[in-house]
Parts: sequence; C-alpha cells; structure tokens
Amino acid sequence: MASIFTKIVNGEIPCYKVAEDQNYLAFLDVNPNVKGHVLCIPKQEIDKLFDMEDELYIGLMKFSKKIAIALEKTVPCKRIGMTVIGLEVPHAHVHLIPLNIMDDARFHNKVKLTPEEFQDLANAIAKNL
Repeated sequence: MASIFTKIVNGEIPCYKVAEDQNYLAFLDVNPNVKGHVLCIPKQEIDKLFDMEDELYIGLMKFSKKIAIALEKTVPCKRIGMTVIGLEVPHAHVHLIPLNIMDDARFHNKVKLTPEEFQDLANAIAKNL
C-alpha cells in the first residue's frame, strides 16, 4: 500500500508544495513544529533513509540544502535544523526546521496555520529558490 507521501507525489492528496524536480519533492509539514517546517522526500517510496542508493541519497541531501537556503531567506531564524526522525510514515524524509531555540526542534509543540498562511508561506519559500 502506498504511503501518504507517495499519495502526495501522485497528486492523490494535496500539499503545500515548495519545490519539485524529477526525483524529489519539498512541501510544508501540515503539523509543523514552527512556521516554515518543510519535508523533503524522494519521489521513489523507500522506507528508510539509509536504504536509499547512494546517488538518490546524495541527491536528496543536495535538494534539501537548496530548500534550506531558500527557507532561511524566507523565515527569520538563527539557523535551519535538519533531522531525520519519525516512524509514522514509512517513506524516507528529511525535516527542515527553522530554529531560534532548541525547543523548535522538538516534536511536542506545534503551531497552527490557516490554509492561506500555508499557501503564502510555500509561495514565499519557492520565490527564494
């Protein structure tokens, strides 16, 4: 059965897309730690990050770096944190999280945004690519 991320890649579930190329997709986390929390995924469904072939893995890191640079230009923060964590979705993914304090990286506090705020933010990050 396809993961929720594969369904997003296939257009079966909508997302707030930040960027996309042939192999990767970046979109806003709809349950974000902080404003600007982005997920970067390979389009190919692979459960674990370290099960990815080297070329695809390195490509994901390069793609994530590009997104992180645009994200830092868009969302005021001290730095962009990157983490690979989560057991809920069996599809490799990287979290890019704007950090001002260490608690921003913890997955216990969440922020709420309206659909309009999500879309405006996705568009703003995309403009900084």
